[in-house]
Amino acid sequence: MADESPLISSLRTAVAAAPGDVPLRLHFAELLLSEGRNEEAVAEAAVALQHAPGDAAARALMMRAMGVPSASIQEPGPAPVQPPAVEKPEAPTEAPAPSDPAPAPAFDWAAAEQQVQDLVGPRFLEDPQAEGGEGAAGDAAAWDVDAPGAVRLADVGGMEEVKDRLEAAFLAPMRNPELRRLYGKSLRGGLLLYGPPGCGKTFIARAVAGELGANFLTVSLSDVLDMWIGASEKNIHDIFETARRQAPCVVFLDELDALGAKRSRTHHSGLRNVVNQLLTELDGIASGAGNEGVFVLAATNVPWDVDIALRRPGRLDRTLLVLPPDAAAREAILRYHLRERPIEAVDLGKLVKVTEDFSGADLAHLCESAAEAALLDSARSGSVRLITTKDLLGAAKQIKPSTEPWFAAARNVAMFANEGGLYDDLLAYLKRKRKL
Repeated sequence: MADESPLISSLRTAVAAAPGDVPLRLHFAELLLSEGRNEEAVAEAAVALQHAPGDAAARALMMRAMGVPSASIQEPGPAPVQPPAVEKPEAPTEAPAPSDPAPAPAFDWAAAEQQVQDLVGPRFLEDPQAEGGEGAAGDAAAWDVDAPGAVRLADVGGMEEVKDRLEAAFLAPMRNPELRRLYGKSLRGGLLLYGPPGCGKTFIARAVAGELGANFLTVSLSDVLDMWIGASEKNIHDIFETARRQAPCVVFLDELDALGAKRSRTHHSGLRNVVNQLLTELDGIASGAGNEGVFVLAATNVPWDVDIALRRPGRLDRTLLVLPPDAAAREAILRYHLRERPIEAVDLGKLVKVTEDFSGADLAHLCESAAEAALLDSARSGSVRLITTKDLLGAAKQIKPSTEPWFAAARNVAMFANEGGLYDDLLAYLKRKRKL
């Protein structure tokens, strides 16, 4: 930070070089607290507790940084220390006197929520945004073209089969221009990602853009549809023209089943025209230079509702099934969502075993539910309690995998509507998991 003192900057560097040095981290947190930077001090104390669960000095420092009275800190002993009573505000004259004369609880709910909120990370995975995300020319700002981001496939935990398919379809030709010219491989193409909701299709698309060093342009139905005749088709054309000017660029068509639904089932002529225009742009007919350097990725939960013309060779001709995260991916996702929460001796191995078929969104919800349980206990008892394995396992028992309804519907498609082997990979997975 620009306004940091040299001592704080030096200590920050030392802590980053030795993340497991708890005394050094606590000394750094004390210095932050003395400078009035309480939120940063709380975060450093929470990390210290992860390395040394139960450390009394770390607990005391966290309480001081959060403004909790020292009497509310739980210490081992024969009897708990009662927190000081909070003086009740004077009741208005028109309100009746309360029937229960018991004193108000010492721990304020609103204060507890505000204090612990600083320790809780985001509920859902946020894709890192590159600096200067707007494009340099034309309609880039209007269509939210993001500059090449920092997300890479290495940031996607597990899913090795998905990574191998992406390497063959997009990344290897880009990294080897001489081989690409030798084999006549064009720098254009389309890939359709499909699978249960919440399993990271959008994150994978951003990772592909990061690997390619390409700009990233997200397109959804709300970006395209317009009330005026012909305006929706023009929006599609403008989007692809922007991508061609910003090449190399990844165009990500989110929820393709809404944007490119089967025309035989579409009764509104405007939606049919949108699909027709999308087919034209995928072929690059409207541009003399074609779509060289424009990579089209699309995602859908229901590929059987996508117009078949969009999936013919030369358009979105490659299909990739994105399944619920495997064991390695589940562990990585759990570590991510617990990284800034106050935890104590969490057994990730047990959590991974009981969360099979959980989507990434389910795992984020699991961590959020466990944090809520610990927060509620802290508010009721008057002292902050760390999140334990018991909290996380209890939350896992209450959550039903959101992927089950999707597999129930996909099973019928894979068994009875697998024309041309479009869903062979899905059928193989269902057989392997004994879901048929």
